[in-house]
Amino acid sequence: MASKTTSGPTQRRRNLTSQELGILHQISRSISCSLDLDRVLKEIIDLVVDVTECDSCLLYLVDESEDYLFLRASKNPLPSLIGKIALRVGEGITGWVAEKAEAVAISRNAGQDVRFKVFSSLPEDQYEAFLSVPIIVSPERVVGVINVHHREPRRHTQTERTLLSIIGHQVGAAIENARLYEETKRQAQRLATLSKVSQIAASDRYLDEMLQLIVNMLGETMPARVCSIMLVDQKKNELVLKAAKCSSEEYWRKPNLKIGKSLISRVVREGRPLMVKDVTQEADYLYPELAKKEGVRSLISLPMIAKGKIIGIVNVYSGEERVFSEEDIRVLMTVCHQAALAIENTNLAVEVQEKEEALEARKTVDRAKSILQRQFELSEDEAYRRLRQQSMKTRRTMREIAEAVILSSELSSN
Repeated sequence: MASKTTSGPTQRRRNLTSQELGILHQISRSISCSLDLDRVLKEIIDLVVDVTECDSCLLYLVDESEDYLFLRASKNPLPSLIGKIALRVGEGITGWVAEKAEAVAISRNAGQDVRFKVFSSLPEDQYEAFLSVPIIVSPERVVGVINVHHREPRRHTQTERTLLSIIGHQVGAAIENARLYEETKRQAQRLATLSKVSQIAASDRYLDEMLQLIVNMLGETMPARVCSIMLVDQKKNELVLKAAKCSSEEYWRKPNLKIGKSLISRVVREGRPLMVKDVTQEADYLYPELAKKEGVRSLISLPMIAKGKIIGIVNVYSGEERVFSEEDIRVLMTVCHQAALAIENTNLAVEVQEKEEALEARKTVDRAKSILQRQFELSEDEAYRRLRQQSMKTRRTMREIAEAVILSSELSSN
């Protein structure tokens, strides 16, 4: 008796089950065992491209505030766009998928969908077909979205949708583990940075050297494209650049910022942190072209406070649009406090040194006066007047003239 050939829905279901098992095996083998987020995301992109044979694949992750989605991995869009494309949860098809935790499949004219959002830097509107699924950790939590694009119209099969949904459900834990690992490394690096900043603040280094070391460490810890410290010049009512980690000399050559006439000076006037999503789009930002040249977008600026008085600010610029977390703010505020202490301690040390030097100068002048009084039978006022006149005539300090008088007296007595 001939065996029956299995066909129809049963065979398709078996084929689908076989693909599901293959995908689960690949996820388990290559994705779940890695703690490097970039590698995990690349593995996901490669897996999706292999399953769907798409022309373009983009993976967005929800940020810590759960308000924005950022492009974190892709096939085909330029690598330079990674981290620079952002949209709110609920915005565009991608934001809709993240908000509703539901998949979207459009077979043609995807750009005409009412939910579609155009990005001038992305070629999404050149694609006809669009398949988007949420990356889910739990029924209540979406951590990202995977988008698949085809240039030609394409009716996505139920198998494709199911397989992509399986990927979206299975890779969430791998992404969360990798992000947790990254955050743990960042925390350790931040603690190390704070420890080093404390050591620098307590050292006897020169102020400029201390501030430069602080911005260098901040630039590596955050990470930041540009990081700077500016101090308040009370007499001129200006912010003066004292230390910077940047890529061009042009940043160093910027003129001082008048307090009250620039975006950053709000920190001095208001005494609280300032966060800007994109400085190149801010009307009050004075150097948008320089910002583009330096490749910076988002800014956080915080005050340095000593004895209840704002003495300067710390600026951190990221290379992509980002929302600075509460942890970022806590770390930066601690650095600001340490930097303010370093500046205050240095100023006190300079003040003490100046007082000591002034006292020594006064003793030297008094000794020179006594010599002149004895040699020329002058009153104290007359002796002082001669020293001052000689100082003005030779354009030398009173101490230098007094030391010359003392030296002359000692030579003549020998």
